[in-house]
Amino acid sequence: MTTRGTQQVVDMFQRISLAVSAEKGRLSELDGAIGDADHGITMARGFAAVTKALSAADLQALFPSDVFRMAATTFLDAVGASTGPLYATALSDAAQAVSGHRDLDTTAQAELVTAMASGIMRRGKGDRGEKTMLDAWIPAAEAAARAQARGAQAGDMWSDILAAATAGADATRSMIAARGRALRLGERSLGHLDPGAASAVIILEAMRETFTAA
Repeated sequence: MTTRGTQQVVDMFQRISLAVSAEKGRLSELDGAIGDADHGITMARGFAAVTKALSAADLQALFPSDVFRMAATTFLDAVGASTGPLYATALSDAAQAVSGHRDLDTTAQAELVTAMASGIMRRGKGDRGEKTMLDAWIPAAEAAARAQARGAQAGDMWSDILAAATAGADATRSMIAARGRALRLGERSLGHLDPGAASAVIILEAMRETFTAA
């Protein structure tokens, strides 16, 4: 029988794929202002590949960590480029964070967010304030840690995570890009929302919907 945790993670990737696909036009438009105008298409392709791979998998034999490992490999194969390795590392680190878990309680959920943020930081050698996806992921991870420290329930924790990520993404409008293709624009990158931070919020929103569903 498929464990509840495994099914949750599969459902999570399905939600992410649907949400990113619905927003791919907006994400690519955001990317067009400071990048190559393909971020939405790239992210949608990557998560569509993940859901396709999972739909063909024998879920009864998988733990949540196995699903994350499969997602990491599939996303990298489908996307490549710069985004592929970043999210592949994030998902691989998430797999390690929940290794051995059959179910994902609030502690494991918080560890997922922290692991994904740290994976992106390590692989990209980046930090907050550089107008990247980390401006959403780092505040999200910090919010998760604070919520866990005070013993928050899942609903409150995920509300805090999403609020922090959204505020962090919105703050990229006032930043000058320090990394990526937008770096070449210098001060012309001011006033634009970073597409990677925007897609991070979409991913975290899908995660919230998954882990707070009745």
